[in-house]
Amino acid sequence: MDASSISMYIEETWSTIYMTLISSAISYLIGIPLGVVLVVTDKDGIAPCGPVHTILGFIINIFRSIPFLILLVMVLPLTKFLVGTTLGPKAIIPPLIIASAPYIGRMVESSLKEVSAGVIEAAKSMGASNWQIIYKVLLPEAKPSLLVGAAICITTILSYSAMAGFVGGGGLGAIALNYGYYRYKTDIMMVAVVILVLLVQIIQELWMRLSKATDKRARN
Repeated sequence: MDASSISMYIEETWSTIYMTLISSAISYLIGIPLGVVLVVTDKDGIAPCGPVHTILGFIINIFRSIPFLILLVMVLPLTKFLVGTTLGPKAIIPPLIIASAPYIGRMVESSLKEVSAGVIEAAKSMGASNWQIIYKVLLPEAKPSLLVGAAICITTILSYSAMAGFVGGGGLGAIALNYGYYRYKTDIMMVAVVILVLLVQIIQELWMRLSKATDKRARN
């Protein structure tokens, strides 16, 4: 492997990390409130509201059911409007967010539902408001599960980012597609795949360690 190839891998690896981190951060800023609203407005939630729960759940399910590659093409006009281009790593961020935020919302919902009803009832009996229950009970108690979910969500976003090569988005997926698949250079494609696998392993290990560190049951 020559110097130019090494430089290309380094540059596109950073592009992949950039797309994944920015998209994950913004998706979680949207996905956590979505998950909280789904849990709170559920029939067994602390503020049941059937219409809100049903409509929000329906909208989330619609976006989750669209294959990412199709969504990527569908939102190209929106991407152009938001970031001014449909090429490069920056252009893949809007569709990544649109695809990931609903997925994260469902993952957060699942984690919050693992919190014991007894803990919530105890908080209510002490006069805690709904906001206090959310911020001081639900989210802290669900933290280990939320971190495990984050490992799954971020690695999913990473895999989505690999499809950026289909629309000129750059990253390791672009190397595998443009330099590996289209030019029949299997070795180039395999190196990109190996780097992607390593990134997934690093993310998975980091977040699982964080989950264990915050799990009170593991320390008892």
